[in-house]
Amino acid sequence: MNLYPLKFKPVIKEKIWGGELLNPYLPVSLQGSQIGEIWTLSGYDESETVVTNGYLADNTINELVEVYMGELVGDRIYEHFGNQFPILIKLIGAGDKLSVQVHPDDNYAQNKGYDNGKNEFWYVLRSDSGRLIGGVQQGVTLDKLKESIENNTLNSLLCEYEVKEGDCMLIESGMVHALGSGVCVVEIQQTSDLTFRIYDYDRTDAQGNKRPLHIKEALSVINTGAKADIKNCNTDEIPLVSNLCKHHYFTINQLTVDKPIGRDYATLDSFVIFVCIEGQVELQTENGNADVKCGETVLVPCSLNDVVLIPKNEKSKVLEVYIDSQINGRN
Repeated sequence: MNLYPLKFKPVIKEKIWGGELLNPYLPVSLQGSQIGEIWTLSGYDESETVVTNGYLADNTINELVEVYMGELVGDRIYEHFGNQFPILIKLIGAGDKLSVQVHPDDNYAQNKGYDNGKNEFWYVLRSDSGRLIGGVQQGVTLDKLKESIENNTLNSLLCEYEVKEGDCMLIESGMVHALGSGVCVVEIQQTSDLTFRIYDYDRTDAQGNKRPLHIKEALSVINTGAKADIKNCNTDEIPLVSNLCKHHYFTINQLTVDKPIGRDYATLDSFVIFVCIEGQVELQTENGNADVKCGETVLVPCSLNDVVLIPKNEKSKVLEVYIDSQINGRN
């Protein structure tokens, strides 16, 4: 039988810094004060998402990759990544500050026995006067960072930015970063959960325990020259189809869907993910349709070349995500 647009049951995660920002994207029965993340599409270890629609319902995403291979993800993508789906999509709602952290690249991670490093992209869905950290100040060395961590003065060396709805930024491996309280983002990332915490505000869990830090590992991978480059995509000047990020691991476009839009993927050789960030959209394909509302994700298999997006609200927006670069030579 032919593949069709796939929807998934999200994986809900409580976090010490969680809050109520994600409640609009949760059924009432799952709403809670400590919900921090909703993984809407994931092939990561024990947190795989499961199909909810059509004849493939109840299969995990990685089970489908193993069976359908290039037909689902694209031939070159399957050749490189094998049976693990290579992109993870999540919503993050920060009721409190996330830890100051950094992610390693693939080389470091794989030399330490992990599958992948982590590069990621944030798109701000909501910001209640929120802020985020993206990099360290100019001239700060690793030695100075180490000293500030030991003296509990790290915050004075960080680059902090106020953000608003529609702001977005690429967070490459090696960049020190953190999400501030009152910010909700879509995170698009490599399939990895490898994070080195540098500072966690000395907070404790219900049992009075602090979360572990990874200072040695973090100092081994930090790129002190990496800084946030934040741009806003919520203005009338943004084209109806606007590229937000073109990276080795993902290409991300924003589509403003105020009328039917046709997309042709015949030459792409990649799956396409749509993440709705405003309103609601219907995806129409030769092998079936799917509705996606704000906060939801739908996966279009590589075998489907033509997609038409129909707005269900007066103005809707989606993020369009795929892999469209040479895989060889990635760091």
